[in-house]
Amino acid sequence: MDMKKPEKRHKKTGSRTKLTRRLFFFTVISALILMVFGFSRFWSNPDNSNSDIELYSVTHGDLNICVIENGSIKPLKSVTIKAPRLTEYQVSILSIIPEGTYITPEDVNNGMVLVELDSSSLIDQVPQREIDVASAEASFAEAKENYDIQIKQNESDITAAELKVKFARMDIQKYLGFEVSQKLIMSTRLESTPEIDTDMLLKEIEDSNSLCEASQRMLDLTSSITLVEADMEKAKYNLTGTKKLYDNKYASESELNEAELQVKRQKINIEKDKISLALFKKFEFPKQVEQLFTDYREAELELQRTESRARSQLAQAKARLASAESSLKTRQERLDTTKEQIESCTIRAPSPGQVVYYSSLQNYYSQYQIEQGAQIPRGYSIIVIPDTTQLKIDIKVHETWINKIQLDQKAKITTTAFPDQVFTGKVLKKAPLADSQSSSLLADVKVYTTEVSIDGTHDYLRTGMTAKVEILIDELKDVLFVPIQSVVTEEDDENKVCYVQTDKGPQRREVEVGLFNDDFVEIKNGLIEGEQVLLNPPRWKTTKTTEEEKEENIEKNEENEVSENTTEVEQTKEAEEINTTVMDEL
Repeated sequence: MDMKKPEKRHKKTGSRTKLTRRLFFFTVISALILMVFGFSRFWSNPDNSNSDIELYSVTHGDLNICVIENGSIKPLKSVTIKAPRLTEYQVSILSIIPEGTYITPEDVNNGMVLVELDSSSLIDQVPQREIDVASAEASFAEAKENYDIQIKQNESDITAAELKVKFARMDIQKYLGFEVSQKLIMSTRLESTPEIDTDMLLKEIEDSNSLCEASQRMLDLTSSITLVEADMEKAKYNLTGTKKLYDNKYASESELNEAELQVKRQKINIEKDKISLALFKKFEFPKQVEQLFTDYREAELELQRTESRARSQLAQAKARLASAESSLKTRQERLDTTKEQIESCTIRAPSPGQVVYYSSLQNYYSQYQIEQGAQIPRGYSIIVIPDTTQLKIDIKVHETWINKIQLDQKAKITTTAFPDQVFTGKVLKKAPLADSQSSSLLADVKVYTTEVSIDGTHDYLRTGMTAKVEILIDELKDVLFVPIQSVVTEEDDENKVCYVQTDKGPQRREVEVGLFNDDFVEIKNGLIEGEQVLLNPPRWKTTKTTEEEKEENIEKNEENEVSENTTEVEQTKEAEEINTTVMDEL
């Protein structure tokens, strides 16, 4: 007895749960049926004068054509602080200023430290770098002294070689005379192995009777012959007189023999002097000319060799000096670079603004987290300091409007954070190329990034705030306009169409449109001021006449009424069945 009662209670509770579920299901189904029924009646008769139709009167007045786009506030300028490019690939952050700290101009002037990086390895390199520089300075000083010595030695060697050339030229001039020697030098200057015509030189010397050693030598020889010939004549005359005295017995035989011997002696002297003159012309003069000219040419060649040797030695000394200077410069730069890198590990505030960690800007895509003790690669961005005194808004302008956007066009700006305050600005820049859309749904939508400035300084505006920008394109005076949703485009011929409300219902009207903004469109032809147009016109795909539209509407209404009656009957039957089931359950 006691065990059966709990079973009955449990069964009754389960029946009530099922009943509650069915009642809820029935309520939901009934609500859906009523909603479908109501929407089917509304859409089945769009021209029914009893239904609520939203209308708008064609307005005549002034129309401002504006481009309105949303964007985000960004700083016009920002400073990015990066880790210096040190010798090591990664560097540790010893200390960093808290994110969000605002840097004032006074902080910048006082050299406020933002980041301290680990520079211990660089500090250890400084002593060795200084030793290298000192050694390079000594090498450079030695090379400089050797270079100066080589310059003076070259000057001395060249001067000595030039003197040899000068003295050799003077020897030729001394022996041949100035004019004859100049002719000889000029005639053989371009010849590598010149041939000297000594006979011609000797004849020129004899003809010119110039003052030179060769002329003097020839004069001595010819004078000696002349004197000997005179002595010969005297000896002959003495011999003739002695013979007469000998014949008259006034002179002895020995005196006669002495007179004859004297004639023979003078004759020998004449032959001797003539042979000496001939030998001078044939051998001594050419030999002396060749020797003197060879000495002169050798002196010139020696001068050329001395100059070449001097240039080579000077070039070597200069190269050693340049190498020593380059080594000193390289080591000094290495030392200076090390010191600069040590100094760069202490990063100071470059400009006023709010401190933002670079990893915060990258969100989840940041590979390195900026924090104390973190390891970051060289050249990696650490802090971004936006200049909040100059702000801008980046907006995306559709391709239909981009050509109407011009630089310095005025703009009105409102922000989501401060909706009641209107800011002013102007167009700063527009992108020459369309942005690439990453989404496949927006692949065919061409937009251009446009920058708009915000006039003035506003401390309460923050980077990343959402703002709406309204750029005034044109001001139309005394024009007709209607809401932009009242104009539809037919798919078959792309005509612009409005539907005007008349006593017989909506009437299709082709219109000519002009400029438009986000709310209204200019009507150039097709409508009259005061006419009522549908705010939500039907989107028919084909162009119909008024009679055809009316007939089709009547047919559609009849079909809709039959369909509605059938649907009502079916819904009533279904509702009765559900009620019966529910009652059975109860």
